Amino acid sequence: MSKRKRAIQPTREENYPEWYQSVLQAAELADHSPVRGCMVIRPWGFAIWEKMQRYLDQKFKETGHSNAYFPLFVPLHYFEKEAAHVEGFAKECAVVTHHRLEKGPEGKLVPGGPLEEPLIVRPTSEMIIGHVFAKWIDSYRDLPLLINQWCNVVRWEMRTRMFLRTTEFLWQEGHTVHATKEEAEEEAQKMLFVYRDFVQGILAIPFIAGEKSASERFPGAVNTYAIEGMMQDRKAIQGATSHFLGQNFSRACEISFQNVHGEREFGWGTSWGATTRLVGGLIMAHSDDDGLVLPPRIAPLHLVILPIAHDASKKEEVVSFAKKVCEQLSSLSFAGEKLQVSCDVRDLRGGEKNWSWIKKGIPLRLEIGMREIASGRFALHRRDRMDEPPLAYTLEELEAKIPVLLEEIQEALYQRALLFRRQNTKEIDSLEEFSQFFSGEGGFALCHWNEDPAIEAKVKEELGVTIRCIPFDKEMRGAPGRCLFTGEPSPGRVLFAKAY
Repeated sequence: MSKRKRAIQPTREENYPEWYQSVLQAAELADHSPVRGCMVIRPWGFAIWEKMQRYLDQKFKETGHSNAYFPLFVPLHYFEKEAAHVEGFAKECAVVTHHRLEKGPEGKLVPGGPLEEPLIVRPTSEMIIGHVFAKWIDSYRDLPLLINQWCNVVRWEMRTRMFLRTTEFLWQEGHTVHATKEEAEEEAQKMLFVYRDFVQGILAIPFIAGEKSASERFPGAVNTYAIEGMMQDRKAIQGATSHFLGQNFSRACEISFQNVHGEREFGWGTSWGATTRLVGGLIMAHSDDDGLVLPPRIAPLHLVILPIAHDASKKEEVVSFAKKVCEQLSSLSFAGEKLQVSCDVRDLRGGEKNWSWIKKGIPLRLEIGMREIASGRFALHRRDRMDEPPLAYTLEELEAKIPVLLEEIQEALYQRALLFRRQNTKEIDSLEEFSQFFSGEGGFALCHWNEDPAIEAKVKEELGVTIRCIPFDKEMRGAPGRCLFTGEPSPGRVLFAKAY
């Protein structure tokens, strides 16, 4: 029997990058912008981001953080204070040098009014926030200072892909100052696990938490921690990062405080962030060749009701009944919030209407027509099981069953992603096998490494493979061994992969 034609062309197997772009367009998540490397986030895509914001913002506040807002522009001399930071971001910075437009030759507008000092459009905000923190902090009584901001940043990327890597993107950035090194380290790791719990519990994507190698650290950080997930093309995506900054930025920004002994010392800092890249990861982790697939806990809508009237004279009756069902089911709750239900009364053909919601990834679809009204049983479709026939329920059964089905879908998507990662993760102890692994389909390779950055750089240049993290999971790291590349002692395995 021939396979049915899928809604997304090309399929994942045929061309994964093109498939990703097609899902974006079909689900109406984003559109291209007139500005190179930027994107327009459409309402459906932004609704997903808003839900991510809502969940994370609640967790940040539960862990004692407050929201604030800091300027988009950073004076150049602020940025120059932390040498490693400057070096790490210099090539990605957008720079404002003029403050107005003037008419030039042939009436064209040209920049006028040179600034006394160039302004950097923030690629991240450590330096501007550090300057303000220095004014806010004077005593140990002012610590810890726990601040988060939701904003946009600009990094002048050469190769862009919507949500995954764009010139401008949305994110949150947490910035904190502590009285001791131990408190700051605890904060950095605590926030990393806030991210991991979010991506696993809400986005249904299994991520591996760990420490970045020295060459992959955030510019100016002492330690960088990250969560890494596997996408369906077996590449890694970095879901969020958290940085222990030591006293580097405090020294650069003169953030000092009087301790309990009356002595002045520099504060200990952290910063941490997650971006709209998570939307890209959500697409690539779960979606299929019919479009977007959304875990119920992050879906802006949980259920869409589709009135179907083949007889035009019955349309009003069907729509009226469907709206009543919508109102009835909207009183239900799921995952601690009101069930989000919509009744689609657009003047479209049934198939067109149905497929528009399939491509948007709605977890459940309920069809209502005259036959269903007469029988009292209604066809409920699961998005995660496209090739299975719908289940038929009475209205009373639906009220009990819908929250249960949504939890089943959430868990099924997580387990499917976890199984895929396990099937494509391998311990490798042979250089030949390592090369073959990444010359083929690839995945996650757990290998011994002697901590030499030169080896790391060579692997990246020759195979496009990087150390994604040094896993916290002791089972993944295993016992000490011998470096795959040199035979020298290795304290444990690290995670190698190709990545976005």
